[in-house]
Amino acid sequence: MPVAPSPEESPSRGPSASSVGAFQFVLHSHLPYCRRAGRWPHGEEWLHEALAETYVPLLDTLSDLHQRGLPCRMTLSMSPVLVEQLADPDVCANFLAYLDEEIEMSGRDIARFAEGEDAQLHFLAGFYRDYYQGIKRSFTERYGGDVIGALRRLQDAGCIEISTCAATHGYLPLLSRDASIYAQIRTAVASYERHFGRPPRTIWLPECAYRPARRDADGTLRPGIEAFLAAQGLRCFFVETSAIERGRPGYRPRPALAMGPYAMAERRYREATGDSVAEEARAALQADGAGTTYRAYHVAEPDGSLCEPPVAVIGRNERTGMQVWSAEWGYPGDADYREFHRKDPVSGLQYWRVTGPNVELGDKDVYHPDWAEAKIAQHAEHYAGLVEDLAQDYYQQTGEYGLISSNYDTELFGHWWFEGVRWIGQVLAHLAESPLVDLVTTDGYLGGHAPEHAIALPEGSWGAGGTHWTWDNPDTHWMWAPIHAAERRMEGLVARYPRAEGACRTALNQAARELLLLQASDWPFLVTTGQAGEYATRRFNEHVSRFQQLAQALEDGDIVQAETLAAGFFELDNVFPDLDYAWFAERQGRP
Repeated sequence: MPVAPSPEESPSRGPSASSVGAFQFVLHSHLPYCRRAGRWPHGEEWLHEALAETYVPLLDTLSDLHQRGLPCRMTLSMSPVLVEQLADPDVCANFLAYLDEEIEMSGRDIARFAEGEDAQLHFLAGFYRDYYQGIKRSFTERYGGDVIGALRRLQDAGCIEISTCAATHGYLPLLSRDASIYAQIRTAVASYERHFGRPPRTIWLPECAYRPARRDADGTLRPGIEAFLAAQGLRCFFVETSAIERGRPGYRPRPALAMGPYAMAERRYREATGDSVAEEARAALQADGAGTTYRAYHVAEPDGSLCEPPVAVIGRNERTGMQVWSAEWGYPGDADYREFHRKDPVSGLQYWRVTGPNVELGDKDVYHPDWAEAKIAQHAEHYAGLVEDLAQDYYQQTGEYGLISSNYDTELFGHWWFEGVRWIGQVLAHLAESPLVDLVTTDGYLGGHAPEHAIALPEGSWGAGGTHWTWDNPDTHWMWAPIHAAERRMEGLVARYPRAEGACRTALNQAARELLLLQASDWPFLVTTGQAGEYATRRFNEHVSRFQQLAQALEDGDIVQAETLAAGFFELDNVFPDLDYAWFAERQGRP
């Protein structure tokens, strides 16, 4: 197998005689903690579906490109809580059982459709049987049941950069204690080093949510998020387009999203506010200092100061992004791609195509994989051409070697857009041979193009309206008081037991684990989108209850009871085995 040099050995090259810019896919992979939390319609099956439709197909695509010797590079963000679950033996065993069920179900459909009038349904049932059998072979034979190990090998070979995220995808700007921000990032770094054998260099902030330094009502000056990253050796993060381009003349709200849970949140936000950008967000976007997403910046505070060492930020390129996300011109809405929302009432398999933007689900035409395959090739070629045109335009206008960073949720590809992973592979193959554009990873790009400018970022996210509304609104505001109370309570436990050992330490670590899990942004997000509101509320309350039970036993000095509780809870919530409760020591005002 050809082995490409590592990003450290071979940083992205600058503009040669022909190359005018660089391109990277940045895919953010995350699912809620759902190990042993039930199955369909909500629970561990989320992991199984994502493995079968997104993660294993993406591994196959990247591994195939690597074996062909193509210099394909991209940045793949993996949330630590997802990494822990994908490496869990129970999850892997349950995934194989899930694949066997899908293979059996498609086999039954083959028999069910054998005598039907529509031969295409009979063909598609066989298509799905072959698909799931292929996924099972890849998982068991090609990767030895170890997706994380396979990703590590691709990173070690220089094909991808794996970036991290906050431990449980905690929504950092809304956490009330700096100890929680520190612990979310410190836990992430420890998990990354254990699984990937090196420290991470870049991070995807959960929901691209950022806040600069600010002074709280009690007078405490709290550091900006970048200060916490710098203290943990992280050198770059990503933000939404508007955070970089604020103040640019002609700024307009993000176009309507075509699919996925963020589209649901956007619709709810517009209904609640009457506009896609809240007035406070609009004011922030009119601040001075507009930038461009074609370059990386150092993050500056409003007074112009930089943290030490400085941390870079890269904004999402909206034009390439909306080529996928847009409800108006995004590729996934093409008539020949598979329809996500309509499922067979017997097997749950998806046998229909999009057909048209205004076609009711019951009127959808049957799916034809060969038609979709032709569209993948067409759209990949179009996208690669778009990237080349944008890079060339920026170079001609500025004389600069620009970066196009196209950022998406990984699960959009394969799960929501069934053909999306194969589309990514073909885009990478096109651009690997482009004379105009270099494929890069984030760290590889920064190794050759350190930021020369600084920018002060506004507070916000890539959620609805660019604000925190998706995670803190009338339906979810009640969640934040228990989170904030637990943060302070955990600091008190660390102060009471500063050097705990044995059973006491085990219980304290489990309390810290439950606190991280209840801080996950997933619970308010699912309530807001309406995808799984009751499930998310139950899961949130379960983690609050487990934390409170442990905290009460520890505060009472009942170590035997605390240890008993911790043992039972660890059976359910076993992530981050090297977690240290002392990471939650009080540090307000310090990164």
